[in-house]
Amino acid sequence: MPGSPGPASRARLHAVEASGDPSRVEGPLQGYHHETYAFPLTGELGALRPGRWKCREPRSDLLWFDRRCFASEEQLLAALQGRIGRIPELLEAGGIGLQRFIEGRTLGALCPSGNAVPGGLFGQIVGLFGQLIAVTPGTLAVERRCEAADRPADGDTAAFLERLVRFAEERVYARNLAGFGQLFADLRIDGEAFERLRKHLKGLRERPFCLLHADLHRENFIVDAEHRLWTIDWELAMLGDPLYDLATHLYLMRYPRWQARRMTQAWCRTAEAVRPGSSRGWEHDLELLVGFKKVQSVFTDVIRTALALGTGPLPDRRTLTALGGKLHRVLAAAAHPLALESVPAPAAVVAALTRWHRTHGARRGDPAGRGDPVP
Repeated sequence: MPGSPGPASRARLHAVEASGDPSRVEGPLQGYHHETYAFPLTGELGALRPGRWKCREPRSDLLWFDRRCFASEEQLLAALQGRIGRIPELLEAGGIGLQRFIEGRTLGALCPSGNAVPGGLFGQIVGLFGQLIAVTPGTLAVERRCEAADRPADGDTAAFLERLVRFAEERVYARNLAGFGQLFADLRIDGEAFERLRKHLKGLRERPFCLLHADLHRENFIVDAEHRLWTIDWELAMLGDPLYDLATHLYLMRYPRWQARRMTQAWCRTAEAVRPGSSRGWEHDLELLVGFKKVQSVFTDVIRTALALGTGPLPDRRTLTALGGKLHRVLAAAAHPLALESVPAPAAVVAALTRWHRTHGARRGDPAGRGDPVP
């Protein structure tokens, strides 16, 4: 887990203050974007609001690989209460914002990646998409991070996707060239990759915009004791092309092929029933959007894999081989949208990672050695 905090971190201090009992604070809990602690409330408030709550703070050492839309996840969740079923309830205790801790198991723990999702849970995911599509830009009064001039017009799916491509190009690739430029080059990825990607993504049809969760994978679904599905971690939510949410979901969920087809069909039926035109052009555009997600993974996985090597001696050969093989598969999956004639063999990927570690691994303590963190 990235950025394990010290005992006096700000998030833990807030958790102790809100709970009133340090011995009942559990954490930090596993998660990428936040440092999170869970605890029951004590006293009169605990009697009124039983169960566990969580206190979260964004990780200070985090590399952001995704464009964020809303200024605050808590503001978004507050606006969605009653509109999206089974999302965390909010509470303020002593001036500290809390989210209810959803008790249960992640969908990934129940149905690991690559396995089919049971019909009841599958249907609840389809229902969630319907609720998301019903939330349109004009009906969501939540503070945005981006300036109004940087927001594409409703339905302009090409402009929406261009902003995501530009974020990956400028804030993930270019901003981290100081630390990872040679590694990218060794893996046959250069600045021209984005122009090739733009050519590949041409021809999107227009669709009316709606709310997107943009990170619907198995670890962001919690299944409670009544087999109800809850959706957590809305940090990456945005307003945009509804088909992009389906593409992201299909890419991250790793459904068996037959169930991915079934989800696509169910999503299209639901989307059209909720807001006609939301699935327009899916036969052509869905593949392009999934291709963009594959390209996005190239840049994030290259950086994360390199950082996973650590600052000490190189991992053992077996670990290196596994890392190189995984990165090779990510590159191979993105070869078509990036118009790559070939990708390095797994052994060549391992060699590139080894060279990167030799020249950059020891500098991990200096942020300049790995590029500026992506805000």
